[in-house]
Amino acid sequence: MVAPSKKGKKTIESINARLALVMKSGKYVLGYRQTLKALRQGKAKLVIIGNNTPQLRKSEIEYYAMLAKTGVHHYNGNNIELGTACGKYYRVGTLAITDPGDSDIIRSMPSTGEQEKTPAQS
Repeated sequence: MVAPSKKGKKTIESINARLALVMKSGKYVLGYRQTLKALRQGKAKLVIIGNNTPQLRKSEIEYYAMLAKTGVHHYNGNNIELGTACGKYYRVGTLAITDPGDSDIIRSMPSTGEQEKTPAQS
């Protein structure tokens, strides 16, 4: 019982560390409208969505991401926690990473997202 929560906490910390590195050295857009704009233009490399984002909004972003062949990661925290992980003092529901900078977040995220979805789909 203790081991899974420890592992979950470890992955959240690593996601937050990678996100902080993107905020420092990469390029990103925060918010729903800017994320959709980045997806339409084909600039987004990875989209991160908070877990309390409305379902309609979430599915719309996923649809645009599927068309743009962009990875989507469902962040384990709500929009307040996602904003804090980005180093902001406000809520962030969705964000799109356009240039990861020094971070390896693009390589690490889509693979974890696919692994999470696979058991539910089969």
